Amino acid sequence: MKQPNEICQNALPVAPWMDALAARLPGLQPVAEGDWLRVDDAYAAQMAYRDHLLETRRDEVVMRAAGPVEAEAALLDQVTAAALTLPGFARVECGIKRPDGVVVDPAREDSAIVAAARLAQEDFLILEQTDEGQRLTSAVLCFPASWSLSQKIGRNMLRIHEPVDRYDDNIAKRVNRVMDVLQQGNAVWRANVLCYNDPELHQPRLEHERRPFDPALPTWVRVERQSLKRLTASATVFAIHTYLVPLEKLSPEQLASLPDNVRRGGSMGETN
Repeated sequence: MKQPNEICQNALPVAPWMDALAARLPGLQPVAEGDWLRVDDAYAAQMAYRDHLLETRRDEVVMRAAGPVEAEAALLDQVTAAALTLPGFARVECGIKRPDGVVVDPAREDSAIVAAARLAQEDFLILEQTDEGQRLTSAVLCFPASWSLSQKIGRNMLRIHEPVDRYDDNIAKRVNRVMDVLQQGNAVWRANVLCYNDPELHQPRLEHERRPFDPALPTWVRVERQSLKRLTASATVFAIHTYLVPLEKLSPEQLASLPDNVRRGGSMGETN
């Protein structure tokens, strides 16, 4: 039986455990031309929920540690340009019409990053180069997968990933090197996978809080397609597209190859 808070795709188009490159941390690979942002069959429901969270829980899902006005403006420009190449988007007199028919007027939003997040299905986190490395300076995160924006905002990459055992100095250096050499306009992507007993998309948790999971209960498979894209000379955006499907909706090949530790509540490719 479908739960009231269940917003799922009909199928899972990204299965990182079946990709030898994606299965290794950090698992970064180039984003194909025109494939940075995606629109799928959950777009309307996810965007309606995003708009609801922005209205009712704004202080939790929108945060800023600094004033990266230039980077946010660059994000909105790039999101707008990318969206208008996708089916269902159109420029209209009062803004941009989304595939679900909602019109977003960026001029009426209180920040460029919120305007960008109201157009795209992805969550957006802006990282700025500082003396301490890449630092999370502003974000719209409506669909956190067991982490809290309030705990991460203002941190550099290594401190963001403190709870992740596999995110060691070696992985950190490799990720920072990729971000340092990423050319403006280019993007790379990776993915992770987690299983949940609750299909709720908005699942913030603090670092000491464990994600509850019982493999005997109904299970949803959650995959994040995460991308890094250069915005300005000093800023990069981390974009997260969330896929969620009931375990039984996996293809036979996906289900047969899903790692046992993931089925039992472990993770693969997790860097949060």
